[in-house]
Amino acid sequence: MADIVIPDDYPVVMGASSAYRQWVENTPVTYYPSLPGSEEELLKRIRDFDIVVNIRSSTKFGSSVFAACPRLKLLSIWGTGTDNVDLAAAAQHGVAVVNTPGVAAVSIAEHTLMLVLAVARRIVALHSQVVAGQWPRGHSIQLRGKTVGVIGLGAIGRQFAKIAEGIGMRVIAWTMHPNPALGFRLVELDELIRTSDVISMHLRLSPETTGFLGPAEFAKMKPSAILVNTARGPIVDEAALIDTLRMKRIAGAGLDVFDVEPLPPGHPLTTLENVVLTPHCAGVTPEVLEAGLAMAIDNVSSFLAGNPQHVVSPK
Repeated sequence: MADIVIPDDYPVVMGASSAYRQWVENTPVTYYPSLPGSEEELLKRIRDFDIVVNIRSSTKFGSSVFAACPRLKLLSIWGTGTDNVDLAAAAQHGVAVVNTPGVAAVSIAEHTLMLVLAVARRIVALHSQVVAGQWPRGHSIQLRGKTVGVIGLGAIGRQFAKIAEGIGMRVIAWTMHPNPALGFRLVELDELIRTSDVISMHLRLSPETTGFLGPAEFAKMKPSAILVNTARGPIVDEAALIDTLRMKRIAGAGLDVFDVEPLPPGHPLTTLENVVLTPHCAGVTPEVLEAGLAMAIDNVSSFLAGNPQHVVSPK
């Protein structure tokens, strides 16, 4: 029987799930309800195990971790992003990496629409003014008939595009792996950036996508455009975005992800009136939590049965 460890469940999600409780009734699992805090502590927790189920993207699996864990054969990740894992090093050391694609697509797509609406309708500013006893008047943006540019047509991007179509927006898209069968009008990136009223980011973070939107792209956007990012913070050049928002060269931004998380107190983004900020919570609902954690466990069972599912390959 393989030795299994969960080294990083803080704040506790796996340990509180029904999928986990059912799993441990018949499967021995070593479980830590706290973050490792350092690579040294992570190695202490996982060195003697065959399988690691990883809950937090803050726990990093670099080449030195794989080199120090010769027993490790499977890293099962809760979530879609693998930017905390050196996939090439994992493959080099014979470690399969699996994730839980698609389970959060609906939740993140809904959250993306919420951010678009919140920025377009100035919800945060209007709420604060009404609470303060004011009765403000001002311009909001109607979305019906506007063009939304979706960058990345994975499960989340496609789901958001469908929702945007459902409220009457015109959808155009750019993706790294274009396929007309995806069902949306594909355009060149430059056209998307220049013509979109809303731009929504749905790319996986990688060396290729880090800083994907920067000063040159912001300079091409409409002054009335809204940027939404529910993917990963570093996909957007944060300093360039802050400068663009501060100078009001675009209308606003809705952000669920940041370069540094949690967002440090006094961060420049917190001083701007044309942003809506949420704490990387787009995919955190009870439905998503349970489905994703169950899939992370099922991925272990599939691997042990000789039929690995959702394997992530190095680029």
